[in-house]
Amino acid sequence: MHIELAAVVVDDYDEAIGFFVDALGFDLVEDSPSTTNDGRPKRWVVVRPPGAATGLLLAEADGADQKKAVGNQLAGRVGFFLRVDEFDAAYARMREAGVTFHGEPRHEVYGSVVVFEDVAGNKWDLLGPRH
Repeated sequence: MHIELAAVVVDDYDEAIGFFVDALGFDLVEDSPSTTNDGRPKRWVVVRPPGAATGLLLAEADGADQKKAVGNQLAGRVGFFLRVDEFDAAYARMREAGVTFHGEPRHEVYGSVVVFEDVAGNKWDLLGPRH
């Protein structure tokens, strides 16, 4: 058993794909036409870190309630955790790509860590290898 997808509500599919693929280095797994429950067009967009089993469904906000959730899916808390093998290289690449970071990297018993924001404003931890 495993979690296959987690949804991230975003303002725009293409902007979100650009962020996750270009800035974070995720793979674009799927980008297919789909429809909402009431028959309106939408897209089924899935991104995933290379080699990972769990991906993110990028869900474009549909309606006022969903638009309010963009960037605040977790009430301002860090709610996503991206572990990388080469922390310094990933941090440098993401900074170069314009990713917004909160503070400087620090070293904890569970690995190097720094908080960053995704394209929607959700907070993530970038995590290096455990010490």
